[in-house]
Amino acid sequence: MDFNMKKLASDAGIFFTRAVQFTEEKFGQAEKTELDAHFENLLARADSTKNWTERILRQTEVLLQPNPSARVEEFLYEKLDRKVPSRVTNGELLAQYMAEAASELGPDTPYGKTLIKVSEAEKRLGAAERDFIHTASLSFLTPLRNFLEGDWKTISKERRLLQNRRLDLDACKARLKKAKAAEAKATCEGDTVPDFQETRPRNYILSASASALWNDEVDKAEQELRVAQTEFDRQAEVTRLLLEGISSTHVNHLRCLHEFVKSQTTYYAQCYRHMLDLQKQLGRFPGTFVGTTEPASPPLSSTSPTTTAATMPVVPTGTGLAPPEEAALCLEEVAPPASGTRKARVLYDYEAADSSELALLADELITVYSLPGMDPDWLIGERGNKKGKVPVTYLELLS
Repeated sequence: MDFNMKKLASDAGIFFTRAVQFTEEKFGQAEKTELDAHFENLLARADSTKNWTERILRQTEVLLQPNPSARVEEFLYEKLDRKVPSRVTNGELLAQYMAEAASELGPDTPYGKTLIKVSEAEKRLGAAERDFIHTASLSFLTPLRNFLEGDWKTISKERRLLQNRRLDLDACKARLKKAKAAEAKATCEGDTVPDFQETRPRNYILSASASALWNDEVDKAEQELRVAQTEFDRQAEVTRLLLEGISSTHVNHLRCLHEFVKSQTTYYAQCYRHMLDLQKQLGRFPGTFVGTTEPASPPLSSTSPTTTAATMPVVPTGTGLAPPEEAALCLEEVAPPASGTRKARVLYDYEAADSSELALLADELITVYSLPGMDPDWLIGERGNKKGKVPVTYLELLS
């Protein structure tokens, strides 16, 4: 109990000394040991890394889970070290509602059949979203969170310890400075020749005694300063090594960012493929709504390469010529016009729906032209000896 009380009193004394030193520094009444410029740059870079990592982490969580209540629930499960329950995505929930609606409204009607097809596509979209969220959380969010909860806490702890060591060092410097000033004053008073005729010659003796006491105080302050300087230098080196490790953190985060972009690219590619397949299926449904009276894409004359490349392709659902069987026979006999042919670059892969269409590969060059009476959303494409219909939205006209 006695040992604990002594330790408590010592800790209280150290805390009080640091508080006094910190307060005097704030009011400009005490000198402060400044860190070198390189060390200050390391501190600034570490703070910036921590702040931006927090912002990126929070916004990525919003991107993956827009519902704030769900984010709070997941946070509580993580803090309690419990597994987060599986959550139905919005796409999967929409697919469920569409399937139930088709069952009740009639699965054999055109509307019911379309609902079933769309629900299947939405279910696949929901599954793709679930995989994306899982992959992004593991490859991107987890490393960022580990940095904030692991490495950064260690850095913050060592920085606080360095701040305490600096306060101790500056307090020792101030104590030594005061002791030397008092010693010099006592020495000056002790050099005065005493007048033994005075009634109080003991003043000289007291002055000499005070000078000796201040000498001991200076020696003690110098010893404490050497110890404080050693501890400060050691702690500064430890903190410097941790701060320099931020470069490795940047490399790790860069690799995680590449993984996040890869998973996001895969997710959107899956979504595009699912919707493209759905649109082809809906275009072949008998009795379904084909489209509006307006074309699904801008006319060829007003479509620039930039606009075409930035617009997601929409497969036209109407046929520009005759039925597929008849068109396949007629296309072989159709000769290209004497003028009006153009070169076009394919923007996206396209799988031919039937024998009247021409399959396309991204970035290949083909010759295209239009025939009188054709649907404006389609052109005739030629590649070598092969010929067939091609959707306009998959092309970038060159000349």
